[in-house]
Amino acid sequence: MSENIIEVKNIKQYFNVGGNFLHNGTIKAVDDVSLAIKKGETLGLVGESGCGKTTLGRTILRFIEPTEGKIFYEGHDITTGNIKEYRKKMQIIFQDPYSSLNPRMTVSDIVGEPLDIHKLYRNKKERFEKINNILEKVGLNSDHAARYPHEFSGGQRQRIGIARAIAVEPSFIVCDEPVSALDVSIQAQIINMLGDMQKELGLTYLFIAHDLSVVKHISNRIGVMYLGNLIEIAKSDEIYSNPLHPYTQALISAIPQPKIKSEVTIQRKILKGEIPSPLNPPSGCKFRTRCPYVKDICSEQVPHLVEISQEHFCACHFAGQL
Repeated sequence: MSENIIEVKNIKQYFNVGGNFLHNGTIKAVDDVSLAIKKGETLGLVGESGCGKTTLGRTILRFIEPTEGKIFYEGHDITTGNIKEYRKKMQIIFQDPYSSLNPRMTVSDIVGEPLDIHKLYRNKKERFEKINNILEKVGLNSDHAARYPHEFSGGQRQRIGIARAIAVEPSFIVCDEPVSALDVSIQAQIINMLGDMQKELGLTYLFIAHDLSVVKHISNRIGVMYLGNLIEIAKSDEIYSNPLHPYTQALISAIPQPKIKSEVTIQRKILKGEIPSPLNPPSGCKFRTRCPYVKDICSEQVPHLVEISQEHFCACHFAGQL
């Protein structure tokens, strides 16, 4: 039995959008990404909007079929074939609690639907009891079961979405920016609840986010994506204390810090230019057009993830030298 619950090897996710004389019309949303997620851990995945985080998460769940590469669940290749038997083991919490719930369904029907699909009860009484137990786990109660999504706040709706995800007792959950649409005070409640459920139910998370403070709080390891590529991955504390890639260094320096006169002001690293178009990315290192340390080799050779120190991988020609 593999210690990794999820492993992806050389995953590519390309989309054809039509081309012209300037480009071939192929968006490389995820471009040759390999990673592994251990049982019981939380892997945070960060990066700017459009870098391919959500696409990678959905590809792992085979919501979108990969263009190339392999996906493994507990050592079993699930890249092709019938995915239904693995749907119960792998679930997702969507970003938007307002659009991810069917407004015509009651909370009971929303949470009960996966139970119906996988036939996880023997009679209506058992179904009713299971739904109520699931709602209690996410901080709701049986009185909420007969209501509709529009009767709840954003935080409550996200709790319903989480209840739906854990209803089938999965072992792996993709959390696709689950708190980005919520107020800060509610974000803390949801994050703490996810942490408690992970311990109680033995869950493994792929936690996708753009808020680095949130990711640091919940993640064991953190991966950084840029324009479809995984450019750095390490333990959470290591990423924050010793970022090796220039892009990661810029992201870390952008985290707001409380201003205390007695402390030295953190030097901000401002990235120049805009993110290149995914339709026409730069040759070699995709970050080179914004990198302050760019050299000739950066345009000629694609950097690959290399282990610089123990469990700290970076895709930069000058990693550890900057």
